[in-house]
Amino acid sequence: MRYFLELSYNGTAYHGWQNQPNAISVQEVIEKALSTLLNTKTSIVGAGRTDAGVHAKQMFAHFETEHPVTRNLVYKLNSFLPKDVAIHDLFEVNTEAHARFDALSRTYLYRIATKKNVFNFNNAYFVNQELDLGKMNEASQILFQYTDFQCFSKTNTDVKTFNCKIMQAEWRKVEDEIHFTVKADRFLRNMVRAIVGTMVNIGLGKIEVDALHNIIQSKSRSEAGFSVPAHGLYLTNIAYPEEIKI
Repeated sequence: MRYFLELSYNGTAYHGWQNQPNAISVQEVIEKALSTLLNTKTSIVGAGRTDAGVHAKQMFAHFETEHPVTRNLVYKLNSFLPKDVAIHDLFEVNTEAHARFDALSRTYLYRIATKKNVFNFNNAYFVNQELDLGKMNEASQILFQYTDFQCFSKTNTDVKTFNCKIMQAEWRKVEDEIHFTVKADRFLRNMVRAIVGTMVNIGLGKIEVDALHNIIQSKSRSEAGFSVPAHGLYLTNIAYPEEIKI
């Protein structure tokens, strides 16, 4: 039987989602708790591979077991897991359902603090200069004109294609923060942080809005802007087709 877990985590203490040989990962702590409770070595497959320090408000992972489990496993897992990882739901899916490959879309949020705040320096990237939100939203619209985003991808990556379909990209003011929401069918490694860094440069007047066309068409990471820090990035939503559920 195959099950999906819905979970969230604060990524500050972790070296990303995926298991690492010499560093703690979110996947590792969940697998350890799951294996203990099911009394057998159990592996999980996540919907994505967030980098070190990136957070997730909604993440999914699947695992298999020979014996049926109940939702009571959610409460047991939360008792075993550290305080920065939480399981929210558990549901059975068909045996072919895949947490990564069946995802229809993923949505990320990037938080920029516009005022120094001693309570959120681990949760948002502080920019101590005024940003032009109008220009940044103008630049966001340019993203819809393209599908090849190699310029925003980490170099030396092993992906077969750099094509992504962006469905949403917008900036908005939220109290003392500026939030960037971006939704796509898939994302490249470091893609959101590179997009945000490029748009921060546009908002600061270091790059003209129209220059984004040349950056994307160059397919060169060195042409795009800097990569903003991981601690301001959140995976917020993953959508699946309803038919995967049993």
